[in-house]
Amino acid sequence: MKKILASAAIASITMTLGSVANAQEDCGAVTMAEFNWASGELLANVDKFILEEGYGCEVELIVGGTAPIFASMNEKGVPEIAGEQWVNAIRDNLDAAVAEGRLYAVNTGPIDGLGEGWWVPAYTLEANPELKTVLDVIERPDLFPSAEDPSLGGFIGCPAGWGCQAVNINLFEAFGMEDKGWTLIDPGSAAGLDGSIAKANERGENWFGYYWSPTALIGKYNMVQVPFGVEYAGNEAWNTCISQEGCVNPPQSAWVKSEVFTMVTDDFNARGGPILDYLAARVYPGEVMGAMLVYMADEQAEGADAAIEFLIRYEDVWSTWVSPEVAAKVKAAL
Repeated sequence: MKKILASAAIASITMTLGSVANAQEDCGAVTMAEFNWASGELLANVDKFILEEGYGCEVELIVGGTAPIFASMNEKGVPEIAGEQWVNAIRDNLDAAVAEGRLYAVNTGPIDGLGEGWWVPAYTLEANPELKTVLDVIERPDLFPSAEDPSLGGFIGCPAGWGCQAVNINLFEAFGMEDKGWTLIDPGSAAGLDGSIAKANERGENWFGYYWSPTALIGKYNMVQVPFGVEYAGNEAWNTCISQEGCVNPPQSAWVKSEVFTMVTDDFNARGGPILDYLAARVYPGEVMGAMLVYMADEQAEGADAAIEFLIRYEDVWSTWVSPEVAAKVKAAL
């Protein structure tokens, strides 16, 4: 991580120098990742519109997932920009790519309020203000009765086959939840997990379980991530035990921090000029991203249409990422 942050600092210096040397009107052709999930689609298409209309670029979007996009950037230098690169799944390889100068982290937090963990509805916390942490919640299984056995609290984990299933099983054990009167429920599928949250919220019932953000469901139902109340147990404990099936005596731990970077290739870092300044300044507030994901889900909007909606609805947000001159060009193109 120190290597990444150090490289990010170096990239910041490079950006400042590059902005002076390369403040050209037309930035030319640019390849950019369009990650194949809703927030990834939105972010890529907003970048595309701003870069094309505000900076004179010709942007080609390349669709893909976390690992394939990273591998292509690292090995081939294409795409040149990855706006929402999730780090944990590729951390070792990413560290190496940054340390060796192939890739640069120009923004280490493009979206606020993201991450995995354990969630409850906001109204649950409003009605029970004493529930400050997971440690508090697990003392109250009576507030979250299982549908199958109301004498037990129902904790909704990950569906079988998901990587997070082992984590939830191990943390369930680490916190002694069975002894405290809980049962761990497998929702069966993504639809089952989503459905359990929707059903509880529409009925005004309490719900406690695993989910992640940014997602439309979290935004739509105003779910709140509950801090664990304990420290993160560390990478060794997480990687060798908590995240593994069959972990013996797992330690109590907060969820590993989820990190998302905006990455660029070495070639683009050298020629990006003012676009690097834009990418570094571009941060989506969590509530804004949540609202846009709800819009995309409700309207079945794809990335390009959602980008226009974002640019119209949240001018006060994106206009702070660019110069007044660029903002005027983008507004004129809407």
